[in-house]
Amino acid sequence: MTSVLYDAPGPRAKRRNVILSVVFVALLVLLLWWVYKTMDDKGQLEWSLWKPFTQSEAWTTYLLPGLADTLKAAALAMVIALPLGAVLGIARMSDHRWVRIPAAVVVEFFRAIPVLLLMLFANEFFARSTDVSSEDRPLYAVVTGLVLYNASVLAEVVRAGILSLPKGQSEAAQAIGLRKSQVMTNILLPQAVTAMLPAIVSQLVVIVKDTALGGVMLGFTELLNSRGTLAANYANVIPSFIVVAVIYIILNFILTSFASWLEGRLRRSKRSTGAVLGVEDVDDLNAAEVGGTFGTGAEK
Repeated sequence: MTSVLYDAPGPRAKRRNVILSVVFVALLVLLLWWVYKTMDDKGQLEWSLWKPFTQSEAWTTYLLPGLADTLKAAALAMVIALPLGAVLGIARMSDHRWVRIPAAVVVEFFRAIPVLLLMLFANEFFARSTDVSSEDRPLYAVVTGLVLYNASVLAEVVRAGILSLPKGQSEAAQAIGLRKSQVMTNILLPQAVTAMLPAIVSQLVVIVKDTALGGVMLGFTELLNSRGTLAANYANVIPSFIVVAVIYIILNFILTSFASWLEGRLRRSKRSTGAVLGVEDVDDLNAAEVGGTFGTGAEK
């Protein structure tokens, strides 16, 4: 079967693909066997090294508190970075230079600095210029660094998602009388969210993993940092790394699975009903917005 993008493989190409697949699987099996054999020869598969993970003390004392701090820092960074990135992305598309240029400077500046450097700067700032306690300072520094960097990246994701939509969407909305703010909130953003979701989720996964930088440089007691304490007590460095890696994989798999489910739900909910927006509907929309504005002013 031939598609627009490529031709269906013939008998020779199919045989070549089968041979390459078999060779790849064989090499993968050999690699896994070599890793297993090496760990076995070095004594890393001994039950005494893995036994602590079957006991509650290793989890309740080290891994679960570290995981809680990781999730806390990542959640705070996500909650702050997502709306801030959306605001910066929309501001970069403003018609007003006094809005567009400062937003562009902020995005390009913080996107160019490594996130670890932002964390170190934030830690020094909180230490010298604020009353944040030394116990809370690593968390503040990690969240600040993650927010500044990832909000700048998400701003570009938002801007690219909106610009990827056909110009006809904006032109048609403006032709029926919608203002630019209405076009952005009612037409462009709802459509762009679905297109942006994979990139946004990828950045959220990066946020979860980058919390480990705070544990390495700032002493933040996240999952990887707690693993070091556990490994020092039980002398099981390699097994502890493997267990923590599996935890990160499960965490990120849950996040991406939820995002895939959400993306599918958004796509299904945004299917066109075939209804045509008339002039009366636009007038009602404008009247409702004006009435809401007047009502808010009257309440004030």
